[in-house]
Amino acid sequence: MAKPAWKKFPHADKAFVYAGAALKKNWERLHSGDCEPFPADAAVQEAWRLYHQGEFGKAFEAGLAAGVDGYNAANKAAMIYATYLEDDDQRKLELFQSISARCEELQQAQPKNANAWYFQAYALGRYSQGISVLNALTQGLGGRIKAALDAALKLAPKHAEAHTALGAYHAEVVDKVGALIGKLTYGANRESAVKHFETALKLVPDSAIARIEYANALVMLFGQGKMDQAVKLYEKAAAATPVEAMECLDVELAKAELED
Repeated sequence: MAKPAWKKFPHADKAFVYAGAALKKNWERLHSGDCEPFPADAAVQEAWRLYHQGEFGKAFEAGLAAGVDGYNAANKAAMIYATYLEDDDQRKLELFQSISARCEELQQAQPKNANAWYFQAYALGRYSQGISVLNALTQGLGGRIKAALDAALKLAPKHAEAHTALGAYHAEVVDKVGALIGKLTYGANRESAVKHFETALKLVPDSAIARIEYANALVMLFGQGKMDQAVKLYEKAAAATPVEAMECLDVELAKAELED
């Protein structure tokens, strides 16, 4: 049976191509959100190059071919592709499940690898949204997501994407089960949500996705009273200048939401 095709990244841009030494030179900016260390292995570097330019299918294959050291590149390529470009809901869920499984393997091999935990939390979080957050909570996924994010932040306290994800976790849980059950059963509350988003934006002031998730959370947690602040966050996200494919997809999402 043929492998399903990966859809093409629709915003290809020469500015997202980091050939040769350009990858290392721009690494800190490219990975300001996920704190991924620059890889020593040339094959892993190439997987990340492909990822940043939006060649998600090729980045996934190259990351897997490089072994466990390439898992983070493969996983991030798959998770961003599944979030933004995959139309088939079942395939999306399968991609998120396989990311989580690879993350478990990586956690065993490299327990101090922060993104082995963060990417799992991301994948399980998106999987939960796909099957409904309430359904996911009853399956115990909420606890797994929070534990993975806590582990990532313990290893990398300045991991902005993990702060953003934890803010979203608190907001989603409170929104779905209410403030009291959210706090008592899942350790989720409004104050922690806001705190994690504010921390993320201090760490990555130009992040479109941190603003998008913060805006969504404010509306979930506080309703119409925070709509003006949410719209401003979306406007800033839409005005951000992307330096690679994922950021481009975040900015395009913000623009689309504002048009709606």
